Amino acid sequence: MSVVKNVAVVGGGAAGFFAAISVKTHHPLATVTLFEKSSNVLSKVKVSGGGRCNVTNANNDIASLCNAYPRGGKELKNIFYRFGPQDTKNWFKDREVSLKAEPDGRVFPVSNNSQTIIDCLMEECEKKEISIKYKKSIKSLKKIQSKWALSFNDSHITNHYDSVIIASGGSPKLKGFEWLKNIGHSIVTPIPSLFTFNMPNESIIDLMGLVVKDVKIKISGTKIETIGPVLITHWGMSGPVILKASSIGARDLFERDYCFNIEINWLLESNTELLYKKLEEFSLSFSKKTVINQNPFQFPNRLWQFLVTKFGVPTNKKWGELGKKKMRHLIELFTKDSYSVSGKTTFKEEFVTCGGVALSNININTMESKIHSNLYFAGEVLNIDAITGGYNFQAAWSTGFVAGKLE
Repeated sequence: MSVVKNVAVVGGGAAGFFAAISVKTHHPLATVTLFEKSSNVLSKVKVSGGGRCNVTNANNDIASLCNAYPRGGKELKNIFYRFGPQDTKNWFKDREVSLKAEPDGRVFPVSNNSQTIIDCLMEECEKKEISIKYKKSIKSLKKIQSKWALSFNDSHITNHYDSVIIASGGSPKLKGFEWLKNIGHSIVTPIPSLFTFNMPNESIIDLMGLVVKDVKIKISGTKIETIGPVLITHWGMSGPVILKASSIGARDLFERDYCFNIEINWLLESNTELLYKKLEEFSLSFSKKTVINQNPFQFPNRLWQFLVTKFGVPTNKKWGELGKKKMRHLIELFTKDSYSVSGKTTFKEEFVTCGGVALSNININTMESKIHSNLYFAGEVLNIDAITGGYNFQAAWSTGFVAGKLE
């Protein structure tokens, strides 16, 4: 490979910054310019994790880590061996950014402030003399002999580069990838992959704000099952268990036009006999108490009262009057509670797409295009996406690091 002289990085997000820093780390003499289409860089880093920035995940087992990626997990395996979650943690630690892992595996800065991560990346760019250009929207990218010609909408001037790294992020529409399609890349149609479920016809939305720590949901007619906390919202359901299901089932749910049924096991336990015995013992101990006011399970009382009313238990019915048949019926309903979903809600700030440049077009060991030499890709512009938990950022750091080696 010829000596690297002039490198352009397109996109000022996590992947773009890490790619630019990686270029200067591996090629200190290179001139690196990072182009961002808006007036702000690292906007997703800023808002992610409720403004705390979910940097990565504590899971260092590469095989199970890859399972968090409905698209791209298999291909990312070798990339993670070269730069994985532990490398990310070490990288920030070396720059005096302290990180902490929460019980669910999500990793955040100890400061609980995403600005800590932004400041670190900005300082590193300044230290390495990486030039950042704002409001630079790509007009065209062309290969002219051995150089890449890059032009922007705000200028008639065309700049030439030895290598270009594309880290322009996802796009909700196919049109956003047109410029990459025009130079020969296959594009997997983008669709949302992290969204909440709308339930306009379900009265459970009256419990908005309620969090149930762990439930199991199944999307009817599919093999999609997830476990985790659920949040009842004024429009339907959200929380990790829902977002995980939306990510895994992104294409399937898109094809159903986001109209489907979900089945919820509020008790997590699937052994109905075990649950029945527990309920039977409870009914003997509290035989004179009303069912609606005496909750035998660990979930919130508001939910208990909602569910027993939904399942047709009279408000004055006592546990001692319930009977074995009704108890078995309640267990059935608690473990297979059905809801109708009609539509989705996405968060613009944390919008994640599946789709983008097909991984078959990429040499996954180097992140270089198979269509053109000296053209590299990193981050969400590729057909890679993950469930929540810091995995999408890890894919950005990893692909950015490897792309920046310019191998």
